[in-house]
Amino acid sequence: MDVLIVDDTPGMLLLLQHAVENRGHTSTTCADGACAIEAFRIAPYPLILLDWEMPGMSGIEMIPLIRALPGGEVANIVLVTGKSDPDDLRRALEAGADDYITKPFGYELLDVRLTVAEQQCKMRADRYRIRMELVDSMQQIAASSDDMLSILNQICIGTVLTDDDENIRFISHAACAIFDVDSAQAVGNPWQSVFPFKESDLMAVREVANLPSSERQPLQLQLRTVDKYYWVEVMVRDDPRGIHNRIFVFNDVTEVYDLREQLGERAVFESIVGKSPPMMQLYQQIQEISNVDITVMICGETGSGKELVAKAIHSTSHRNDKPFIAVNCAGLTDSLLTSQLFGHQRGAFTGAVKDQKGFFEEADGGTLFLDEIGEISMNVQTALLRVLQEREVVRVGENRPRKIDVRLITATNRNLPDEVEQGNFRADLMYRIRVAEIQLPALRERLGDIPLLVNTFLSRFCALTGKKIDGISNSALRTLTDHQWPGNVRELENAIEVAAVRSKDGIIQRQDLPTSLLPHVDRESSSQQTDVVAEKPVAAAVAPEDARQNIIDALSQANGNRKEAAKLLGIGRATLYRHMDKFAIDA
Repeated sequence: MDVLIVDDTPGMLLLLQHAVENRGHTSTTCADGACAIEAFRIAPYPLILLDWEMPGMSGIEMIPLIRALPGGEVANIVLVTGKSDPDDLRRALEAGADDYITKPFGYELLDVRLTVAEQQCKMRADRYRIRMELVDSMQQIAASSDDMLSILNQICIGTVLTDDDENIRFISHAACAIFDVDSAQAVGNPWQSVFPFKESDLMAVREVANLPSSERQPLQLQLRTVDKYYWVEVMVRDDPRGIHNRIFVFNDVTEVYDLREQLGERAVFESIVGKSPPMMQLYQQIQEISNVDITVMICGETGSGKELVAKAIHSTSHRNDKPFIAVNCAGLTDSLLTSQLFGHQRGAFTGAVKDQKGFFEEADGGTLFLDEIGEISMNVQTALLRVLQEREVVRVGENRPRKIDVRLITATNRNLPDEVEQGNFRADLMYRIRVAEIQLPALRERLGDIPLLVNTFLSRFCALTGKKIDGISNSALRTLTDHQWPGNVRELENAIEVAAVRSKDGIIQRQDLPTSLLPHVDRESSSQQTDVVAEKPVAAAVAPEDARQNIIDALSQANGNRKEAAKLLGIGRATLYRHMDKFAIDA
């Protein structure tokens, strides 16, 4: 597939081009709207990745110009934007974009978006081809009703023909399968009574049917039959044999919506949990840095997950099949740290009973992670600087240098520039270890990730201990999101472990949490309170009968509202429908 990429930022052009070509597609890049319009005029592209904000002509302004060109009606246009306000994104779709990607994003998220776009391109092309075939066939055989109906039955998408009174006079085999009805049940009845849409969707279909043919746009609607659910794209066309006759065309696009659901549920990257904007930006930084062999400094508060980020950089790099070694510099004395890092010769000091490799040698070919780098002394800093400059180590008690090939990642919760100014850290070493820098967000800056983290920690606790924890009460969860978390993710994990141990009924209540998390006035009374409304962790290991009951309870709590029930369960709607089908739940 040929993909047109339009962006005025060279780095973003390269990122998108790399992702597209990695999937086996060819690409053309343009840095402005005029260039892109001319490129599309010469050779239409099935997929366009289009930046929203560009000098001269914005992506929004380009969309109608592209749609007006030959091939523009079929093109799949995906806006790439830094805007995240729902009104802005709604405006993008209303302007004619098929989808959007919000910045920042990483390769993994972009890869899922491209999968969705490829599916949309294929279905749009198939739909356009079928529509053209349908129009040609109808024009050729308008006088022969039997032949036309035979052709409609052979088309793989659902087709319904209505008469002047809006009654169904023909329904194709494919439409019968989608609606789960027999032809005899449908023919002769009003289409509104046969199409299994909710009332608001039926009104939307009617509004489209009453528009002039040139103004009609496809609708994406959800329908649910006895056995399953579908997402369908609905198109309304005029029947050339009658001014009030209509042809309804239904295309099953459930697969695309399932892919989008997967994207929405994607919240874990290399064991790092979170899908808030700061975490999406972090994932992108990791992917951009991982395959560039430079030193990296990870800055962040204690407990924010610096070692996890270091492991993620190693795991996504070309060194991932070599050792990853982590060292906490704060826990070692100068002499011990020097010996541990660079190794020693037998007899070099008391207790050195044999030759010993250091961590640099042990990590050869891989990655060495030095945590709390700001704690090392000036002597160790000088030795470390020499290793980085010469790419070799000398064991304690030896004179022979040994070549090494190690990627160094460091971490600190100190402000190293301030340490340099105060004379506690060498400036030349700081510049050596800070070629790239990652700033980890504190947990209080991403409170929306707390439910995901709680689910992860509960699932891990259940797997390790065998204790059954079904969920956490709403009031307990509110208490967690109200806390400022000076100890960050590590403090949250400890709090969940304590609460899980204290839990008596399999639901973590507010009084099960560590007392340090509760306001002082509540600490005495909290033990008297029980909050029975609980949210079930998705990842917790539960038996099938318990999982079925969890879904029934959530639906009951949400008064049958599946969207709200999915939120309570922490899953997407498509996933909820699949589980409802699996457990034969009808609500």
